[in-house]
Amino acid sequence: MKKRIAILGSTGSIGTQTLEVIAQNPDSFEVEVLTANNNIELLIEQARLFRPNVVVISNSCHYDQLQEALKDEPIKVYAGREALQQVVEMDTIDLVVTAMVGYSGLIPTCNAIKAGKHIALANKETMVVAGEIINRLAIEHRVNIYPVDSEHSAIFQCLVGEYNNEIEKIYLTASGGPFKGFSMEQLANVTKADALKHPNWDMGAKITIDSASLMNKGFEVIEAKWLFGLKPEQIDVIVHPQSIVHSIVQFRDGSMKAQMGLPDMKLPIQYALNFPDRLPSTFKRFNFLDYPKLTFEQPNTKNFRNLALAFEALNQGGNMPCILNAANEVVVQAFLNDRITFLQMPEIIEQIMEKASYLKNPNLEDYIQTDREARILTANRVKELAKQKI
Repeated sequence: MKKRIAILGSTGSIGTQTLEVIAQNPDSFEVEVLTANNNIELLIEQARLFRPNVVVISNSCHYDQLQEALKDEPIKVYAGREALQQVVEMDTIDLVVTAMVGYSGLIPTCNAIKAGKHIALANKETMVVAGEIINRLAIEHRVNIYPVDSEHSAIFQCLVGEYNNEIEKIYLTASGGPFKGFSMEQLANVTKADALKHPNWDMGAKITIDSASLMNKGFEVIEAKWLFGLKPEQIDVIVHPQSIVHSIVQFRDGSMKAQMGLPDMKLPIQYALNFPDRLPSTFKRFNFLDYPKLTFEQPNTKNFRNLALAFEALNQGGNMPCILNAANEVVVQAFLNDRITFLQMPEIIEQIMEKASYLKNPNLEDYIQTDREARILTANRVKELAKQKI
């Protein structure tokens, strides 16, 4: 039988590539639910092409337009945040792809797990904010979480067949982004246009900025702790500009496994959708002769402070990663809106980590309150700096 897929965030980078994978494998998958936040035109196009059972537009302002555009299709149309959070509970869904960006993916993911739906996780912020709760829910409801991020998919693939073998360490690889090797003086003058030019990966604006600042790698460090049951000292980051080795597992005997391939998100997406079986694909193949040198180096956490802040949040635990994530989402948007500079982003995040209320053992409601508080504090700090700029 075909696996019925719900895609949360179908108009984003991961969502559109997931639909490409589904289109290439019509005998294996069918689309049951599509959701988007604001990109109404693309959502309508996707709905007409894949004809899901349900579409949801999170921004209710677009509801009438969506309903009118699909009135001749046998598709149920809903709108609003509550509809988004509830649609994942449908009996007809086999797998939920969480391709939403940021904190907004937390509650829908929790609801999907409670409804017994397996998760293909692309929304790393869910694990960053509330990894302990997500793991507990997954165990309680016997739900599998398949990582979609290329680095976590690589670790996951390296661990298949190694269930009883202890991990000594993992290495998450980072391209270094567009500013690898930049001095503080150079970083002080970079623009959002510079930051949006990732050398290897095609991603949405928010994730691309996170990659340029190395916050994306910091989030991946925190996510790896929860996905693979690791201690902070068991996780390392190495800069690998070619993005061919996607990550490495080192076992207690010293042996290492690496997962390699060209930088193409459709491969980890397809692996997550059809685990444990690998489907044939037409993806371009890697040729060693095209890459005579694969290089590795240590990240510069002095110039790229966000990675160090992520490790600090991980070591503190509690709601500190939630504070980190909320502050980051606000400063990234402020940077994209030309309200603050590239180097002001980590400065503000560090200030909010010191100022926001710390909780050692938060519950889900605590995370919701923490996210709200950290966003208000961060927005106020951005306003202060914007006024100074004027």
